[in-house]
Amino acid sequence: MEPPELKSRSGLSIGGRQAPAAKSDTSPIIAIASKSFVIWIGILLLAIANGALREAILIPKLGAHAGLILSGVLLSALIVGVAYLSLPWLGAYRPSHLWSVGIGWLLLTLVFEFSFGLWQGKSWPTLLESYTFEGGNIWPVVLFVTVLAPTLVAKLRGRV
Repeated sequence: MEPPELKSRSGLSIGGRQAPAAKSDTSPIIAIASKSFVIWIGILLLAIANGALREAILIPKLGAHAGLILSGVLLSALIVGVAYLSLPWLGAYRPSHLWSVGIGWLLLTLVFEFSFGLWQGKSWPTLLESYTFEGGNIWPVVLFVTVLAPTLVAKLRGRV
C-alpha cells in the first residue's frame, strides 16, 4: 500500500508530480469573448459585402429609399442567421453572457463605423446621419438587432 501524497503550498506534490490546476471561473468568459470576436469579424465581412451590394445594385435599381431599407433588412437577417448558426460553437447559454455578446458586437460595430468613417475624412455630422431614419435608413434597427441576436436565437433554439 502506497502512502498518500503530500502536497506543498504551491500545488506540487512532494513526489514531484504536478497537481491539477484549479479551473478558473474566467476561462469560459474568455473563450466566449474570443469566439464572439471571431463571429463579429464574420458579421463585419457580411456587412461590407452587403454595403457593396447596396451601392452597386440595390440603390441603382430600386432607388435610395428602397435600397437602404432592403439593405438594412438583409443585414439584420444575416446577423440573426450568423448568430443562429454560431450559437452552438459560441457556447454561451447564460442570459448575462448572451447579452454581453450582443453588447460587445454593438460596441465593436460602433468603434469600427466611427473609426473607419473618420479615417475616410467624414465629418461627425455626416457620420451621425446614419443614425436617423431619414431617406429609408434603418441603421439603428440593424444595431438593435445586433444586440438582440444572441439572446433571440438562444430562445429560438430553446437554450434560455
